[in-house]
Amino acid sequence: MKKLMLVSTLLLAATTLWGQNRFSGRVTDGETEVPIYGANVIIESLNKLSATDRNGEFLFKTVPSGTFKVVVRMIGYETIEREINFSGAQQVSFQMAPSSTKLDDVVVTGTRATENTPTTYTNVSAEEIEKQNAGQDLPFLLNWTPSVVTTSDAGAGVGYTGIRIRGTDPTRINVTVNGIPINDSESQGTFWVNMPDFASSVSDIQIQRGVGTSTNGAGAFGASINILTNGLSVEPKATAGISYGSYNTKRYNATFSTGLMKDRWAFEGRLSKIQSDGYIERASSDLKSYYLSGGYFGDKTSVKLTHFSGNEVTYQSWYGVPEAVLERNYIGILQLMANNGFTTQQADNLRFSDRKFNFYLYDNQVDNYGQDHNQLHISHEFNDQLNLNVAGHWTLGSGYFEEYRYDDRLSNYGLPTIGIGGATISATDLVRRRWLDNEFYGGVFDLNFEKDKLQVTLGGGLNEYKGLHFGEIIWMRYAGGNQIRQRYYENSSQKRDGNVYLKANYQLTDKLNVYGDVQARLVDYIGIGRDNDQREINFDQSWN
Repeated sequence: MKKLMLVSTLLLAATTLWGQNRFSGRVTDGETEVPIYGANVIIESLNKLSATDRNGEFLFKTVPSGTFKVVVRMIGYETIEREINFSGAQQVSFQMAPSSTKLDDVVVTGTRATENTPTTYTNVSAEEIEKQNAGQDLPFLLNWTPSVVTTSDAGAGVGYTGIRIRGTDPTRINVTVNGIPINDSESQGTFWVNMPDFASSVSDIQIQRGVGTSTNGAGAFGASINILTNGLSVEPKATAGISYGSYNTKRYNATFSTGLMKDRWAFEGRLSKIQSDGYIERASSDLKSYYLSGGYFGDKTSVKLTHFSGNEVTYQSWYGVPEAVLERNYIGILQLMANNGFTTQQADNLRFSDRKFNFYLYDNQVDNYGQDHNQLHISHEFNDQLNLNVAGHWTLGSGYFEEYRYDDRLSNYGLPTIGIGGATISATDLVRRRWLDNEFYGGVFDLNFEKDKLQVTLGGGLNEYKGLHFGEIIWMRYAGGNQIRQRYYENSSQKRDGNVYLKANYQLTDKLNVYGDVQARLVDYIGIGRDNDQREINFDQSWN
């Protein structure tokens, strides 16, 4: 009896082993044939999953005989579903088609130019950004692109930098990050110094030269710079780096990425610190920043939250080097001193300086400002022809610049003259700070339709800005009854900006297409208070 039971057990085990099948294969990009790393191959009814390796290969050691549905998923690609009959070892190749709304593109579809758009543009890839990125501000990384001219107050590309495209000044260049407006709502310019080492978190930049396509934020009369932050990194990784360059420029940088977790979640971050003495005398920079991003990435819907912050302390070097100093023209230098009423200290600074001349001498003549950006992006693909992107944003900023003023008139600050020992003082040396506290929030959207030869985008946004400007005196050589941090001006402003646009392209032939772009925009701008020159401000204006 025992022998019979043993034989039955062996026969049952052999039958079970005989019913198990080995299942392996490879997953590649259907267009480039490049192996796809991190794709999930799933046999749903058996609750089995295998992720592809760096060669795009996967393996299931045991699969029971029968017919099962195999699902292959990867963010940025169309999902594959295939019925496979297992009756022996199987080796199957899967070619995945790129999705019409790849992860990296979902937040900028409505504001980007394509080959069918009647505007000139340049796309700068992640590889090109990395090749140029040594810690300088973003304008310097774009300096090699057509029609771009950059400037640097400190002369080293770190700190206050500017960009012109086709001769257009920064107030006419629209800048967006993930489709969110970045230009300051009042000055219209973009202060890149508030986003130090941001290039380390950027995957793609598009520069549109000229009027460009409809977008969100400030008017793009001269050019547009559309920045896309890093998308999903499938592979978990962490990096740390230290770099050193001219003018005692140092960058400390650390990044991490979790990769795709549980086929749905991903997180990444960066921490940076940049310091530089600058080429110009005393034009130092001390910049700190970080970047955090995380999201859920489904087959049809993705939700991504991005937060980045920067803080800068830069010694002011806003004035350029006079031509007379560059040419060592002694007579011209004397004329400068006489025409501008320089003090003895200022005159000596000018007389004995070279092409590194900095007008400012006060040891704390700095700009100190911090800014926090928050973005929430939701993207949904209804079908192969229609997708929707919606984003909300909130930005907070606060800071000041400090300035030493020689023999400044008290009347410039709304202050009365000061009597000391029978003498009347109407001017004194002082140190002032001019502050800006601001808030910017709103939402943008774009709805995209594509079928056959027709592409249509309906988009727009509604944003609101609130700003508080005030100045305070923190030291006076002759103070009289004036108190420290006494505000000598204060004003507030509020700006609402709404727009909606419709863009369409129809491909008539392989070489001929018809393109249209129309936009409506409404701006309300309110300001009240006293300005820094003691003028009363009270306005309420609208434009459309």
